[in-house]
Amino acid sequence: MTAPDPAALLARDALDRLDRWEPVDPRQGALAAEYRAFVRGDAGPRAEAVRRDGGPQHLTASCFVLSPGLDRVLLCFHRKGRFWVQVGGHTEPEDTTLAGAAYREAREESGIEDLVPFDPDPEPGVPLDADPEQGVESVAGSRAVAAPAAPVDVHRHDLAAAFGTCRTHWDVGFVAFADPDARTVVSDESEDVAWFPVDALPPGTPDDFPVRLATVLAEVRHRRRAGLPTT
Repeated sequence: MTAPDPAALLARDALDRLDRWEPVDPRQGALAAEYRAFVRGDAGPRAEAVRRDGGPQHLTASCFVLSPGLDRVLLCFHRKGRFWVQVGGHTEPEDTTLAGAAYREAREESGIEDLVPFDPDPEPGVPLDADPEQGVESVAGSRAVAAPAAPVDVHRHDLAAAFGTCRTHWDVGFVAFADPDARTVVSDESEDVAWFPVDALPPGTPDDFPVRLATVLAEVRHRRRAGLPTT
């Protein structure tokens, strides 16, 4: 029996999560519908939709790393893009979920291992994380893959020539919490990584980033109030 293509399984995971997501912002809902059509294609989940080498357009996974009180956000200064943005990037062959890819990228690009995925309703049998309102608790890297969160953001953007063969990224954003005092390490893909107040972002962020971040924060607050599951 032929083993399933890992990328095809990842595409199915992405499609399942997009299918279940009901964004607070109707504009995000409309864009998510375009994402579903892009991943689904004409004959089910397309493996090439999640692979870097699948074509000039593909999904990426990013992570908005927030302080527990939602008052600070961790950003990296992207070496190729020359802007401050949330951490994230391409999926890798070992990724089994899109959320897991986002959390892996967050750990790699920030150096922070102790990330708490935004996941108030973990899957059965998975230990509860600390309440993000009360503080941050250390989690193992595999924890993010065991109970990945639902998306909080979709953002499709065209890319400059500096990004090589990539022309359009269909980014899917997730959220994790971290202690702003945690030690950070700058990755090879960035020139700096730093925390900023959510209402005082640095010069050099993309023009639409403040609105994007505000929408993410609104999504997180809505789920907290409503007690909505995120998986």
